[in-house]
Amino acid sequence: MAGLELRGVRKTYGSASLETLKGIDLKVEEGQFLILVGPSGCGKSTLMNAIAGLESITAGSILIDGQDVTDVEPKDRDIAMVFQSYALYPTMTVRENISFGLRIRKTPVERIDEEVARVAALLQIEPLLERKPAQLSGGQQQRVAMGRALARRPRLYLFDEPLSNLDAKLRVEMRTEIKLMHQRLKTTTVYVTHDQVEAMTLGDCVAVMKDGEVQQFGTPETIYKNPRNLFVASFIGSPPMNFVPVSVAGNAQRVSVRLNSDEGTAVIDAPGLDPALIGRTVLLGIRPEQIALNAHGERSGQEHDGAGVPTRVLVVEPTGPDTLLYAEWNGIKVCCRVAPDQAPAAGTASIWTIDARRAVYFDPESGERLA
Repeated sequence: MAGLELRGVRKTYGSASLETLKGIDLKVEEGQFLILVGPSGCGKSTLMNAIAGLESITAGSILIDGQDVTDVEPKDRDIAMVFQSYALYPTMTVRENISFGLRIRKTPVERIDEEVARVAALLQIEPLLERKPAQLSGGQQQRVAMGRALARRPRLYLFDEPLSNLDAKLRVEMRTEIKLMHQRLKTTTVYVTHDQVEAMTLGDCVAVMKDGEVQQFGTPETIYKNPRNLFVASFIGSPPMNFVPVSVAGNAQRVSVRLNSDEGTAVIDAPGLDPALIGRTVLLGIRPEQIALNAHGERSGQEHDGAGVPTRVLVVEPTGPDTLLYAEWNGIKVCCRVAPDQAPAAGTASIWTIDARRAVYFDPESGERLA
């Protein structure tokens, strides 16, 4: 196993005006599973290729197990990479594909046979060893591509969106397989994805990227509960966090915000907001599961003092394990997640209660989190 450290990594194409990596600093401990997540074009695959040595960097350094490998050839970095495309050799059997990297390194035959058997058992592909790629399903081909990397026992595994070509059911199955594999092997892994569900379920640590910069680096739980800015809060979570513009009111002893709907008005305590913000408009962020459903049939026009907002349900979306309710606060559509047996019908008036302690606030101009 080996740790990974990136120090001020920059990548510029052509002129300095086209900078795709803008000073990336990350440190991954031995055996950790790092997720690089972000929208298309954010630089995550470029960063992955730089770690692999497939892309040179303009500035900074890359260290694997404390060794500076910035100028080391890819073949000498002792890494294994699984690509988005399976990249299997069509004329070779599964056994030959898995053992190819070992054979070109002139590994003894006995050791090759042991590694192929180990990897095939790990990925549950023993019955497929004599087949060729054309005889395999997409999920089976991806397992073989993973097996070719696993047979090497490298210091570092790199996965570049390996599940993006699979259908939804297979993605869930392979996601579990990858997590189980990491738990067994404990090898440091870097995984690139644009899917925030993969990021939350797989990673020990997550780096959320945008425009060549790391917006936030931390555990999945920390990033979900305490997003640093508006981008992170909106990108992580499904359904996404609700963002409602609110005016800050109150005094030094009690800061509050007001929420309006067609059914009435509520004054919500905002204990985390600085009294210096009184009179300004900020964005209230609250996740769908942090809104609870209370009493039904509340009288329209009533003002509530507390966390309860009189609300009329506009749309009901059953998803199976949950039901999503949609309404409007301050002219903005908001979502509430409830258990299916708690869901009212569309058009029902009710009280939606938010957990004011878990609400977060953002500057609408800069997008930065407000303490």
